[in-house]
Amino acid sequence: MARAYSEDLRERFCRALDRGMSARSAARQLEVSASTGVKWAQRWRATGKLSAKAMGGRRPVVLAGEREWLLARLERECDPTLADLVAALREERGITVCRDTLWRFLKRCGKSFKKRRSSPRSRIARTSSAAVPAGSGSSAG
Repeated sequence: MARAYSEDLRERFCRALDRGMSARSAARQLEVSASTGVKWAQRWRATGKLSAKAMGGRRPVVLAGEREWLLARLERECDPTLADLVAALREERGITVCRDTLWRFLKRCGKSFKKRRSSPRSRIARTSSAAVPAGSGSSAG
């Protein structure tokens, strides 16, 4: 994973801005990309800070506050689909998430949405041994 630029480099960039240099010129002088220089200049002018933002870590779980509601809904309905639950969250609770987010959350809660599609019975299952037509077996003659 990439590392953040050093604080020393950021401070030199700010000093160049304070001397009246443009963001692109300061970026070229310090050998960083122009887009990085422009973003640093915007942040410096807006907040007066130029320290690196936090990198990595885990994002907060969006559905953590809806756990009880979701589990109660699963108990109440016999066989809801993920699409049904996503729609209910959006309409009833005002929370917009995708099916993957909901699926991962419910998986962490120990719930499963694996469904088996019904398929036609195999030929062997349809025809029992008593119903095998005459002449279909092998002859030893």
